[in-house]
Amino acid sequence: MSDNLRRPSVSGFTLIELMVVMVILGLLASLVLPNFFGQAAKARVKAARVQISSLSTALDTFALDVGSYPSTQDGLDALHQAPSDAKRWDGPYLPKAVPADPWGTAYQYKGPDGDGFYEILSYGADGKSGGEGDAADISSRE
Repeated sequence: MSDNLRRPSVSGFTLIELMVVMVILGLLASLVLPNFFGQAAKARVKAARVQISSLSTALDTFALDVGSYPSTQDGLDALHQAPSDAKRWDGPYLPKAVPADPWGTAYQYKGPDGDGFYEILSYGADGKSGGEGDAADISSRE
């Protein structure tokens, strides 16, 4: 037989081989994805703690300049825009506007109460007070 009459070889995968690969990929995904999503929830909680710590540092700097922490009414916006009654405000204390928590909800701020301490609060994944796991509240007082 001459080279011109040879049949070109066809390479590829059979349907059975493709189905076996798909089953293997499905099994791997069922083992890996639950762990991955669990890590994402933990990462959001850690990110919220880091953001709260950063906001606390900015509030402490604000208090050093102004002489007191912002009121609940002024809120965390006082870190980026001067409140009307802050005479020695030397900000902005944040390079940008106050960020939302990792779940896209605004942080809650309660100005100093009778004990002189403020609180920055994220309600977690569910956006409601209370909860467990990644839906638990995260507070600057923890």
